[in-house]
Amino acid sequence: MGKFDFLQDDVGVSAIPRGRAARTAKLASLPLGYAGRTAVGWGRRMSGQSSGEVSAEMSAKAAEQLFNVLGELKGGAMKIGQAMSVFEAAVPEHLAEPYREALTRLQRDAPPLPIDQVYHVLDTQLGLKWRERFSEFSEVPSAAASIGQVHRARWHDGREVAVKIQYPGADEALRSDLRQIGRLAPLFKPFAPGTDIRALVAELTQRSIEELDYRLEADNQRTFAHNYRESTTICVPKVIASAPKAMVTEWIEGTPLARIIASGSIIERTQAANLLAEFFVSSPAVASLLHVDAHPGNFMVLPDGRLGVLDFGAVVPTPGGFPRELISLTGQALNGNFEGLINEMENAGYLAGTRRPSVESLENFLDPLLDAIREDSFLFSRSWMQTTSARYADWRGDEFRTARIFTMPAQYAMIHRVLLSAVAILCQLEVQVPLGSILRQWVPALNVGQ
Repeated sequence: MGKFDFLQDDVGVSAIPRGRAARTAKLASLPLGYAGRTAVGWGRRMSGQSSGEVSAEMSAKAAEQLFNVLGELKGGAMKIGQAMSVFEAAVPEHLAEPYREALTRLQRDAPPLPIDQVYHVLDTQLGLKWRERFSEFSEVPSAAASIGQVHRARWHDGREVAVKIQYPGADEALRSDLRQIGRLAPLFKPFAPGTDIRALVAELTQRSIEELDYRLEADNQRTFAHNYRESTTICVPKVIASAPKAMVTEWIEGTPLARIIASGSIIERTQAANLLAEFFVSSPAVASLLHVDAHPGNFMVLPDGRLGVLDFGAVVPTPGGFPRELISLTGQALNGNFEGLINEMENAGYLAGTRRPSVESLENFLDPLLDAIREDSFLFSRSWMQTTSARYADWRGDEFRTARIFTMPAQYAMIHRVLLSAVAILCQLEVQVPLGSILRQWVPALNVGQ
C-alpha cells in the first residue's frame, strides 16, 4: 500500500455502459455468441474433430465470454452470475468444469474502475477533505464486484480499513439489467435445474435496489457487528463511516472461501462448512436479520479460526428468529406428520388452487431434503446435490408433478433461496456437516426427532 498519489481529475463519466441499448446489445451477445459457436462446432466436426473435443473447446470459450460480458457490465448482469454460481455443485462434472472457474471469478473480481473516477466518487460522497481522514490509500482495488469495488487504506488513527465505493452509473445499470436479464434464463438453466430463473430475478430486483444505498448496508452491518461482537466463531467488521455511495469499514483478512472450496484440505473445508452453517442458522436469532447475499465471495476464514462475513447490502428481517410458520412446517415434516403439514402449508400459502398433494407424494418429495437435517450430521456433496436436483427437474417424475402443486409465499421466498444457496455452498465443500445439531441448538422450537 503506497502513500497518496492524488489525481485531481474532475471526471464523472462512468466506466459502465449505462444506456439501455448498449447494455441490451451486450446481453444479447451471449445467446448470439452461443449460436455462432454451435455453427462453428458443426463445421469442425465435419472436418474431423471429435464431438468431445469440440464441446470442451466451445464450453471453455462460452464460459470466458460469460465472465467477460457480465463482468464488464457489472450491475444486475453480474449479480445474476454471482447468484447462480453457487449452484454449480448441482451440475454434472463434465458439464460444470468449463464454467466453474469463470463463474467463481464473478464472486471475487471484475474489471476495476479507473482511479480518477474512484477519487471523484469519494469527493462527492465523503467531501473534498476526505483525504485528511486517511494516512494511506491503495489505488489498486482489492476486490471488484457487481455494483462497487473495495480499496485497502489506513484510517487516520492507524487502523487498516476497507473503502467500498459504488460504480458511477451502477444504479442505472442495475435497473436496466434487471429489466432485460430474462433473456439470459436459458444460459443459466444448467446451473440450477428446476429453478425458476425469472422468479429469482424478481427476488433479486427487490433486494438489489436496496443495495444501492450504502447507508442501509452500513446500518445492517452495524447490527450484525454489534450482535456478533463477542462471538468466538463469527467476525463482522465494524463500520467506521458511510454515505449513500461510499462506506468505510474495518479491514479483515483471511483465506477466501472460494479458495478453500477449490483447494482446501478436508480439515479446512470442514471448519469452513461448520462456520457457514452456524452463521446462517444463528443470525435470525442473534441479529434478527438473515444475510441474503450467500455466495463464497462474501466469506473468508480468519487466521484465528473465525468466519469473516462481508457485504450486508441485502438482508431479510427476522424479528424474533426464523418465522414461526416455517419452524412449525419443518417440525411437522421432521416428525412425519404429513397430514398436518398439508393443512399448515395451505394456511401458510404454499398450495395453489384446489389441488393438494397426497401424504405419500409429499413425503417422497421432501425426503431428500429432510435427510440433511434428520440426523445430527450429514455428508453434503456435489453428487448428492446433482442427484437431488435431477430428481426435482425430471418432468417425467412424481416429484416434478408434486412441485407444480406448490406456490411460494412472497414473504418466505428470499429465506428459502438463501438457505438453498447456503446448502449449495456446503455441497461445494463436500464434507460432513452437523446441520441437524446446529438447528437444534439455535432453533430449539423445531423439536427435531421428538
